[in-house]
Amino acid sequence: MGQKTAIILFNLGGPDGPETVKPFLFNLFNDPAIIGLPQPFRWLLAKLISGRRAPEAAKIYEELGGRSPLLPNTKVQAKALEKALEGDRGSLGDVRCFIAMRYWHPFAHEAASAAREWGADQVVLLPLYPQYSTTTTGSSLKDWKRAASNLGFKPKTRAVCCYPGEEGFVDAVADKLKATLAELGDIPQQDLRILFSAHGLPQKVIDGGDPYQKQVEATAAAIMTRIADTEHDWLVCYQSRVGPLEWIKPYTEEEIRRAGAEKKHLVVVPIAFVSEHSETLVELDIEYRDLARECGVPGYHRVGTVDDHPAFIEGLARIVRDALERENAGISSNMDCRICGEEWSRCAMAAD
Repeated sequence: MGQKTAIILFNLGGPDGPETVKPFLFNLFNDPAIIGLPQPFRWLLAKLISGRRAPEAAKIYEELGGRSPLLPNTKVQAKALEKALEGDRGSLGDVRCFIAMRYWHPFAHEAASAAREWGADQVVLLPLYPQYSTTTTGSSLKDWKRAASNLGFKPKTRAVCCYPGEEGFVDAVADKLKATLAELGDIPQQDLRILFSAHGLPQKVIDGGDPYQKQVEATAAAIMTRIADTEHDWLVCYQSRVGPLEWIKPYTEEEIRRAGAEKKHLVVVPIAFVSEHSETLVELDIEYRDLARECGVPGYHRVGTVDDHPAFIEGLARIVRDALERENAGISSNMDCRICGEEWSRCAMAAD
């Protein structure tokens, strides 16, 4: 019997119906990577927050037909990646992708069970978060380790840390951005601003050594270098802020207001999301577009996520190949060395 390689795609997950919005939120806020309180206090606070936020969140998902599109979109990416690796059967054997969502089905234990039942000999843990954070990839890696251990599933495993500057990912975003800019060619360059918008984090998470913000900024810089355009006015900003804590700045909504005051056209680029979901289809496309109109922004244009763009999928295939070429199991950044400075003490590779 030939070798079998399982690729586990990590993602956030989302409710698959109106009745699952509240339990999805509870799982999110009960994650110690999100709220660091000990139990039972974290459980109690998660119950409180999820109960309060569920009605508002349900309205957001109503805009999407009552459910998150993240799982269907991730399945499309999984199929595309399997196809991209068809030519590697000689070295990888049979390849199959399994999806492990963090806060709603299919959970890590479901993916691990399916991979074990399939007979996987080796596993690559591949986050669909290009930039590493303890709140996303870090949490998913811990969740997988716990799930696999509980099942007694012990295949040879490689875990990918991050790929903020991976050529395929950068090429895919740059390609979509260039297409949008070409459509706006009649707008004078001095009247246009590019906003690279990423999901925010509380400032205290970054202050604690999380490298996410540094990596997001590195991705944006790589994209602007790739399109060979240093003349455009551009910056990185952060969306989806909730609660009373200070979050990393600048905030996307504040940059939209500033653009309105300066009469700048905006091109908004999702920089940390690789497929469409509520933060892009509702927050960027509806809520922020409405804000831009209210603030007098003369034009608001949103670049789509990379989804199954061929360059992005081939980039993921390269990451898989590179991870499996390593002699030792453990974390890989898809490079031969750690890409974050020593000040980023919560980098996954710091503990590798």
